[in-house]
Amino acid sequence: MKPSVLLAGESWVSTATHIKGFDQFATVTAHNGAQRLLTALADSDYAITQMCADQAQSEFPATLEALRDYQVVILSDIGANSLLLHPDTWLRSRRTPNRLTALCEFVLEGGALMMVGGYYSFQGINGGARYRGTAVEKVLPVRCLPHDDRVEVPEGFTPVFHGEHPVLQGLPEEWSYLLGYNEVTLHPEARLVSTVSGSGHPLLATREVGKGRTLAWTSDMSVHWMPDDFLPGDAYRRFWLNCLDWLTRRG
Repeated sequence: MKPSVLLAGESWVSTATHIKGFDQFATVTAHNGAQRLLTALADSDYAITQMCADQAQSEFPATLEALRDYQVVILSDIGANSLLLHPDTWLRSRRTPNRLTALCEFVLEGGALMMVGGYYSFQGINGGARYRGTAVEKVLPVRCLPHDDRVEVPEGFTPVFHGEHPVLQGLPEEWSYLLGYNEVTLHPEARLVSTVSGSGHPLLATREVGKGRTLAWTSDMSVHWMPDDFLPGDAYRRFWLNCLDWLTRRG
């Protein structure tokens, strides 16, 4: 049976108002930033289930027992509030399990967690992702800043590597540019794999914590921080497979 991976987030809905002289109308567009990754890994040795951000608010596993259905959980561009505020709490003032605490327990008991950067990852835009001080941050290989942590780099930056690591196996020595990331600091128990050229901020870090493993990639998995030609072709697929292999102790 293929290892089961839960990808939560990496989706959003945008609205636009179109004004044509006297008249106007509105449109709504749904976006899925995980499509490239899902396509690249469709025939891999992993069974990946995406739970879009709106689904996750009500359907994300609420207990350690439910999380055990997965070997890896990936949080990508989904803020802490979406996991903390189940509709029963938000709309009906009922007590519900703390899913961030459950994720922490999941890792400590042998599960794996990856956080991918974005506007609602780590601390996020205007500090709105709000993972600082949470149970999830306790097990991450990085620590969140207390404020808006986005760093926009329109001129581009390239990764700087620090020694060998299984996540880098089979990948080119030089990678193309990225356009932004979340600024974080390295946890003292973490392994620093890659930093941002020019600033030295962590880009890729791993950690063994309790019986589990965690990985942080502080840039994106899709636009706008990750251009289409970043790690083109099989290298893009190889990178994400390497991450999953390390998290599941297969590589």
